[in-house]
Amino acid sequence: MALRLLDHPLVAHLMTRLRNRDTGPEEFRRLARTLSQLLVIEATRQMRSSSVTVNTPLESTEGEQLAQTLALVPILRAGLGMMEAAAEMFPKVSIGYIGLERHESTAVAHSYYCKLPDLADAFTLCLDPMLATGGSASQALSLVRAHGAKSVVMVSVVAAPEGVAKLERDHPDIEIVAAALDRTLDARKFILPGLGDFGDRLYGTP
Repeated sequence: MALRLLDHPLVAHLMTRLRNRDTGPEEFRRLARTLSQLLVIEATRQMRSSSVTVNTPLESTEGEQLAQTLALVPILRAGLGMMEAAAEMFPKVSIGYIGLERHESTAVAHSYYCKLPDLADAFTLCLDPMLATGGSASQALSLVRAHGAKSVVMVSVVAAPEGVAKLERDHPDIEIVAAALDRTLDARKFILPGLGDFGDRLYGTP
C-alpha cells in the first residue's frame, strides 16, 4: 500500500484554513469542497479511458473519454461533504453509503447502515475525511470489496500514522490519497494537530 500526499501550495493553503478554529461552517464547507475535488482528481489517475474521435468547429481530432464508472462510497456522515464535490465532476457516477459509528470510549466502530451498488467494474473511492485509528476505514474497505470492488482508493483529508498503519496491515494493496499526514492521536483518538470533528464543523453542529 502507498500513501500519496498532495504536495501543492493551494492544498497547503486550504488545509491551513480548514485547521483554523475560527473558520466558520460556511467557509469550512467551501474549502472542504475545493479540497475534496483536488483529492478526487489525484485519486482517479488510474481510471480507464478510451480513444474517441470528435469534430471541433474546424476539423476532426482524437481525444480521450472515461471508459469506467466512478463509484463513490462515503462513510457517514462526514464523508458526505466529500461525496457531493466528487459526484458533480464525473459523467458516470454510482453512489453507495456506509454508516459506521465509533464508540466514544473504545474508539471501535460498528456498522449501522450499508447500501452499495454493483462495484465489480467500477473505480471505487472510499471517502472518509479523517483517517484516525483506521478502524472505520478498514471495515468500509472490507465491505466494498465484499461487494465486488477491485479498483479501490481510500481518500481522506487528514491521516494519522496509526490509521495508515492499520490499513497497511488490513489492506496492503489499497492506496491512500490524503492532503496531510498529521503527528499522532490523542487519548480520545482524535488526530493531532488535526482540525477537530470534520462532520461537526461541516454542518455547524456542536
